[in-house]
Amino acid sequence: MNKKKRKLLHKGFEIGILLKFIDGILELIGGLSLVWLNPQTLQKFVWTITRHELSEDPNDLIAGFLLRSAQHFSVSSKLFGAVYLLLHGFIKVGLVLSIWRRKLWSYPAAIAFFFLFVVYQMYRYTHSRSAWLILLSALDVIVIFLTWAEYRNLKQKAG
Repeated sequence: MNKKKRKLLHKGFEIGILLKFIDGILELIGGLSLVWLNPQTLQKFVWTITRHELSEDPNDLIAGFLLRSAQHFSVSSKLFGAVYLLLHGFIKVGLVLSIWRRKLWSYPAAIAFFFLFVVYQMYRYTHSRSAWLILLSALDVIVIFLTWAEYRNLKQKAG
């Protein structure tokens, strides 16, 4: 692989891993928020942030989706969401921090976990048909490829 291509892959890897870190932090914040939030407070909050948009366009896809999601939010979905987000966020942040420290074990671990996330997201897609899950999974596959390329490059330099 030529030097220019390797540099481009490395830059893509750095951006992808930074996005995973930010996503992990946001998931941790979201999971902690769910721990303290009750369903009624969430519904009021979502109504407050969407009512202006829905008054202008009652068919707004995003505002409508958020409002419907909040209305179907239960105590059991709160518990599942909190545990899922906290676990998902903790794993992502931990793996990214290990990658930034150039711990070689963390590259295959990240690839494996990101792959498992894609599998779960595709499973969820079969139930929800959410285009967001397809987009998220596509981005995860790109990050998996970039992580594999970075790992291979590091192994070649070390070996």
